[in-house]
Amino acid sequence: MTAEPDSALHTDAARPSRREQILQAAARLFAERGSRSVGVDDVGAAVGVTGPAIYRHFASKDAMLAEMLLRISERLLAGADQVVADAGEDPAAQLAALVAFQVDFALDNPALITVQDRDLGALSDDDARQVRRLQRRYVERWVAVLAALHPQASTADCRARAHALFGLINSTPHSAGRLSRSAMAALLTAMATTAATA
Repeated sequence: MTAEPDSALHTDAARPSRREQILQAAARLFAERGSRSVGVDDVGAAVGVTGPAIYRHFASKDAMLAEMLLRISERLLAGADQVVADAGEDPAAQLAALVAFQVDFALDNPALITVQDRDLGALSDDDARQVRRLQRRYVERWVAVLAALHPQASTADCRARAHALFGLINSTPHSAGRLSRSAMAALLTAMATTAATA
């Protein structure tokens, strides 16, 4: 399964809606400058509309950020559930599916990874709680697979392994572009698989 890239936060990749165009532009700008340094007028200019026109789609810049981060978390959780189910009962196959899914997501969405990592603290308390709850559920999908692969390991150990794997794979905002996409995917997959099974 391949996650939707930054440039395709929409269901019709050929014709994104104005709302989707706004989210794509906001993701790029937030990744470049940080959400606090980007104004509604900046996002509007990036999609060719006036700042006030943005308010027909989003109540505020904070609403854009909240929807962006909630979508990321929902997509990751749904994707993990799907790839694990498709992989069957073999933990090694489940791990391979999770790694492939996360690698695809990371390579296709470096801006979203940057925004998620840096700007979660800019969300309202309620939105941040929702995002963190979804993120914890995503981590636990990995923990369950890692626990099956390492039956002697504690839950804390498996959780630490999962977070270490995310750090490795989600390095793409810094490493993407140094190799071709296929070469980078192969490298990240090999490194993550080795780290997960060590």
